[in-house]
Amino acid sequence: MRINKHNAGLPASYLFAEIARRVAAYKAAHPEADVISLGIGDVTRPLSPAVLGALHTAVDDMGRAETFHGYGPEQGYAFLREAVAEHDYRSRGVDISPDDIFISDGAKSDLGNFQELFAPDSVIAVADPVYPVYVDSNAMGGRAGQWTGAVWDKVVYLPCTAENGFAPELPLRVPEVIYLCSPNNPTGSTLSREQLAAWVAYAREHQAVILYDSAYEAYISDPDLPHSIYEIEGAREVAVEFRSFSKTAGFTGLRCAYAVIPREVRGTVAEGALYSLRDLWLRRQTTKYNGCPYIVQKAAAAVYTPEGREETRALVRGYMDNATAMRAALALMGLRASGGENAPYIWVGTPRGASSWDFFQLLLEKAHLVCTPGAGFGPSGEGYVRLTSFGDPLRTLEAMDRMRSVL
Repeated sequence: MRINKHNAGLPASYLFAEIARRVAAYKAAHPEADVISLGIGDVTRPLSPAVLGALHTAVDDMGRAETFHGYGPEQGYAFLREAVAEHDYRSRGVDISPDDIFISDGAKSDLGNFQELFAPDSVIAVADPVYPVYVDSNAMGGRAGQWTGAVWDKVVYLPCTAENGFAPELPLRVPEVIYLCSPNNPTGSTLSREQLAAWVAYAREHQAVILYDSAYEAYISDPDLPHSIYEIEGAREVAVEFRSFSKTAGFTGLRCAYAVIPREVRGTVAEGALYSLRDLWLRRQTTKYNGCPYIVQKAAAAVYTPEGREETRALVRGYMDNATAMRAALALMGLRASGGENAPYIWVGTPRGASSWDFFQLLLEKAHLVCTPGAGFGPSGEGYVRLTSFGDPLRTLEAMDRMRSVL
């Protein structure tokens, strides 16, 4: 039996799997330790009443012959796609057809799988630091080249540093596929309307496609910041947008997300023929995916009811209150920190030149606190750690007190 050489060439462990391994080993050696995690971005607050009510009703539906649902449409039920189009787009003046919306079980799955549509030798560009799935999934598809121990030699890295406000700059080497994330995971930075317009213009000029991850758009509070790339003129021709209910409505354990693929986004094959990415993705999904469960989609639709919208906003406000408290505490410690204003992530410079993994280990051992080492997000992440604001409010304050005691 032969295996895919690109899978065999991956680094030994996925970032969050390595963090989980280290934390588990520490807990096993120190069972008395009370560990607080501000590392992996998992929500902690329960599902809202509107969502729970919809779940119960949908479960009852599955118990009656007249309302039972078996296989659903791979693209998602019309009731949810129409709600998404109305409340996430038309309400902001963006005309998106429900027919161009694809419901799935997670933005991570969509972002990891979408690369299957591109040629094996396509050049990809990623903001650096970056959510690991963008790079690792392309490495599995053979586009990343060789792992050097620090970078993939065929990937175009777009350094996001304090000097450029953690915003990726237009590259000299032209890619075919560009991954952008705003609000950004891990840095918590956001792209302005002008910055996003520059990327759209660049993609149109060079016939590239932008894969735009806006999973955290609900955390944007600045009214001048765009929530969707489709707020930018011309983006419908060059951009695919990915969103999730995980961090917006607490669905990390329920799993529901969607991708928006306007029919205008098209790519070519070697012979020059044009193909709609929307149609190719539909073909892929109908072959490899049987759809997000009915009960989950009914729960997601409840997010858009008047009660659901208010409850969801309250969840987001609670997590952002954590972020505000964390930023204040970090400032008192004298640490460099960004993010946490329009995003649930805070990007923290390590003290005294410590490496990100060394600082991770210090906090774990001395403060029983879990963060995410910035080096795991790419070369520009070294010297930083990511903290999340998804914890319990009192435990989050306790975590800051523990960090202060160590520093």
